Amino acid sequence: MKVIKNYLYNAGYQILLMLAPLITTPYVSRVLGAHGSGINSYTNSWVTFFYLIGQLGITLYGNREVAYHRDDKHERSRIFWGIEFMQLITSTMAFFAFLLAIFLFSTTFRKYFLLQSLWIVATGLDVSWYFMGMEDFKKTVTRNTIVKLISIGLIFALVKEPGDLWKYILLLGLAQVGGNLTLWPYLKGSIEWVAIKEWHPFRHLYPSLLLFIPTITTQVYLVVNRLMLGHMATQDALGQFDYGDKIVKLVLSVVTATGTVMLPHVANKFANGDVKEVRKSLYNSFDFVTSMSVPMMFGLMAISAKFAPWFLGNEYLQTGHLIFLEAPIILFIAWSNVIGMQYLMPINRVHEYTMSVTVGAVVNIVTNLFLIEANGAEGASLATVISEFAVTAVQLYCIRTTIKRRKLFAAFWRYLLSGFLMYLVVLRLNQMMTMNIVNLIIQVIIGAVIYIACLFILRAPIIKQAKKLLANR
Repeated sequence: MKVIKNYLYNAGYQILLMLAPLITTPYVSRVLGAHGSGINSYTNSWVTFFYLIGQLGITLYGNREVAYHRDDKHERSRIFWGIEFMQLITSTMAFFAFLLAIFLFSTTFRKYFLLQSLWIVATGLDVSWYFMGMEDFKKTVTRNTIVKLISIGLIFALVKEPGDLWKYILLLGLAQVGGNLTLWPYLKGSIEWVAIKEWHPFRHLYPSLLLFIPTITTQVYLVVNRLMLGHMATQDALGQFDYGDKIVKLVLSVVTATGTVMLPHVANKFANGDVKEVRKSLYNSFDFVTSMSVPMMFGLMAISAKFAPWFLGNEYLQTGHLIFLEAPIILFIAWSNVIGMQYLMPINRVHEYTMSVTVGAVVNIVTNLFLIEANGAEGASLATVISEFAVTAVQLYCIRTTIKRRKLFAAFWRYLLSGFLMYLVVLRLNQMMTMNIVNLIIQVIIGAVIYIACLFILRAPIIKQAKKLLANR
């Protein structure tokens, strides 16, 4: 039940992350416009590389190491102080490297780059990985929720015109710094002071570097399409693509919340030698995310054409088409999240995970070169789908000798058929109805009822899991 509670905490926060843009995005997209939104996306894409260098794979590494030594307070305290000290050093180096880079190479957006640097400061203060490793998601979710609500209020109060782009970037950065600082008081009682001579911070450098490689590689193909699109097309096209990509990723985040929860859980099982339970967790998680991601993918595709201009403004008519093209990544990333984050990473098969995301990065860059030139923002969306499919395909190949892939996909046809039938009905409703909040809720409810009814008729495994869970409760 602890895993389920942690998932509900994390999924609840992911739902908040979805609701927050539902409140702020229609306002911000109209106030800043596609051009201002494109500048924010472009400058944030560059700072992402630097704060990831400062982070150095510590979020994943620290999470896993704390999970391995969860039952030994002195050992986990020693690990915490060593990792956090190393994180402060690497983040400081990344911060000064970023400042040097923007003063040497940037003139047009220098002010915005300086404001984005707050994300690097926030990275050095982040200790959420410790609480994730302890499977204590309540604290991180509570903290994030409060900070998110405050930042939403400040955005409406202070961002009033296109010239307020700097305020918007500043608010997001300060929210990240403030949110990370609020976690520190919760460490009291959970860890103890350990003599500095026992920290050995650079002992963690090599293993965290191994996890940094897939982390930075993943960001390459998450960010490179924005950088290439901003360079090869226009800032307006980038703004269109950025909002479409964000909407798809926000829907996806509810599904991938399982990865954050399951990584420390599986890592702890693996450390205790319970291989059977590790595999069981993989099969159950794969079936769960498939059952969730299929209706989200089809549902978003069905409403995308009318949803985008209604939600973002008439300026974003093309974004609806981009959402439709990119929606399949909900399914592909859900699968790769289970195989990579919930299986390969916690059992220390990092090199195979690294290989999969490296292939994805290479495929993304190559496909972007050809598709953006010919199709602009649509090309970037298609390149994203192709690269995410490549990541999933490589990971499925890597587990061929230890996991029964046929068992993973045994029930897939049930979810796919149910989702497709739901898509046909919701698409027709969307075409017949004008887009407003009431009609959108009606379409979501009808789609959910049709999908769940089909799952019952087809006797999908997720229904059995749900009945078993309720019976246990």
